[in-house]
Amino acid sequence: DQGCKAGLVLNPGSPVEHLDWVMDKLDIVLLMSVNPGFGGQSFIPSTLDKLKAVRKKIDQHVKAGGQPILLEVDGGIKVSNVAAAAVAGADTFVVGSAIFGSPDADGGYRGVLSKFRSALLSAPQ
Repeated sequence: DQGCKAGLVLNPGSPVEHLDWVMDKLDIVLLMSVNPGFGGQSFIPSTLDKLKAVRKKIDQHVKAGGQPILLEVDGGIKVSNVAAAAVAGADTFVVGSAIFGSPDADGGYRGVLSKFRSALLSAPQ
């Protein structure tokens, strides 16, 4: 009632089955696509399969009458992989180093965001 949301973070090594016990309590699931600890790491490609698996669980949950749950991905998200993450099922993307790593490159903040938007708009639906 106060605007707080409940979420669960799954690290790269965490099994998606952890969701089975708490889906009815979640507003968001965050999948880490790097091992947490420091910025600038490379995206772990197997995260795409994990995104698909979690998206399937969320969709089944909603189809069975459950609340909507956002699927967010964090770690190594770049213009070159954001569309693949979206196609795999991500709704929300945490972008750090791609924007703040070279603040004056590619037209600065707005230029990088524009490239992300273009990549997402050109992704297959």
